[in-house]
Amino acid sequence: MVGWATAILYLIAAGLCAAVSTRGARGERRFWAVVALAMLALGINKQLDLQSLFTQLLRDDALRHGWFAERRSLQLAFILAVAAFGAISVLVLRRRLSVLRRNMRLAAGGVCLVYTYVLIRAASFHHVDRFINAAVLGARWNWIIEIGGILIVAIAALRELRVPLQEAPAP
Repeated sequence: MVGWATAILYLIAAGLCAAVSTRGARGERRFWAVVALAMLALGINKQLDLQSLFTQLLRDDALRHGWFAERRSLQLAFILAVAAFGAISVLVLRRRLSVLRRNMRLAAGGVCLVYTYVLIRAASFHHVDRFINAAVLGARWNWIIEIGGILIVAIAALRELRVPLQEAPAP
């Protein structure tokens, strides 16, 4: 049930971002359209489980080429690289998007959080799997991280929808 609910939340977030993408300046519309597409892609991925297919293809390749025994060090390197990329992306986006509105920065952070989570989850490293499947007050960490990121994006879009449109200057 949580998987379906998460996919529905992705679609809701995508719809909210698409609604925002019809407003404001051209750059802002483009930003929200890209975020809407990112949320839509993640929602489709959630239902098709493409990261599991990716993991299985890599596992099969590792077995076929004889480097399956070394997979742990490669998985760890991948996770560290993705985590570093995610952290750097947030910092770069924070700096580059500092000229943008607060809700756009919030949405960008939510997208970075979810994409970083999905990529790390694709590595299927057992220590990470153990952590994200552990529960806190009945909620698993993977639900908290993924749904949290989606909600950050959705809240940012909702807040942006509540901002009144500026009237066009008189000719």
